[in-house]
Amino acid sequence: MLAIKNLSVSYGHINALNDVTLSVKEGSIVSIIGSNGAGKTTMLNTISGLVKYQKGSIEFGGSPLTTTAYNVVKLGLVHVPEGRKVFAGLTIKENLIMGGYLIKDNKKLNENIEKMFDIFPILRQRQDQHAGTMSGGEQQMLAICRGLMSDPKLILLDEPSLGLSPIMAREVFKIIQTIRDNGITVMLVEQNAKKALALSDYAYVLENGKIIMEGTGKQLICDPAIKKAYLGEKKED
Repeated sequence: MLAIKNLSVSYGHINALNDVTLSVKEGSIVSIIGSNGAGKTTMLNTISGLVKYQKGSIEFGGSPLTTTAYNVVKLGLVHVPEGRKVFAGLTIKENLIMGGYLIKDNKKLNENIEKMFDIFPILRQRQDQHAGTMSGGEQQMLAICRGLMSDPKLILLDEPSLGLSPIMAREVFKIIQTIRDNGITVMLVEQNAKKALALSDYAYVLENGKIIMEGTGKQLICDPAIKKAYLGEKKED
């Protein structure tokens, strides 16, 4: 579904991504793990058209992916950025309507809103509440649901559990599983590497802008080097 080949991105003299190659199969959850500053967010921003790349290629559905963010969404690729970024002054329902701005059929728009309410029922209960008054975890749920409003084929999630309580983080991971079960492919950047790998069909380890390791989630979660570097476990002698 998504194929990235030899991708390089620089900010001035700083190389954020260096010759990165990876792929995301349709119907899968693929995670990118790595330390802060590894280039994970830059990767997602580049795919969604927010950052321009200097070298390489990005294909989506077998065709070159546009570099214009608006057209990326029209093709069925949605990015839920780090930090939730809901429209605080709008109600929950208005936030969902904003997420479905490409949908011109009101019946379809309302059907999608109902789907989001089914995924996270508290949104239905509080649909007239201003988004800025919700808890951090609830705002994250809303941000994800807003991204799903346009019926994406692939959703990019950047640090969805960051700053959430353990209970709300578990809910986020359940929703990610539900998204995939509903036929939407997921590309996940997540600081909780253990949870991300446990959930993923495939994963890549990004370090200093380069892919240094890849494999199934099960393979990487059992790798001694990954355990030591990213899962907080001591390497066995």
